[in-house]
Amino acid sequence: MAQKVYMLWFVQEQEECEDVELLIGIYESEEQARAAIARRRNKPGFVNFPEGFQIHEAELGVEGWTDGFIPD
Repeated sequence: MAQKVYMLWFVQEQEECEDVELLIGIYESEEQARAAIARRRNKPGFVNFPEGFQIHEAELGVEGWTDGFIPD
């Protein structure tokens, strides 16, 4: 059975410049990721965008991107 991890991202979409995408951390459980959100929720920057936190579940050892890409 593959081990799951929970990646905590903060994403702030920008209209006039590049989006802000911060990988906050990778946790063993969703509860740990939610606790990390609670620790950062009132910090400068994060406090203004509480909806920016995202938790993404992933399996270790599983490739997420299997195709190529078209460069800009």
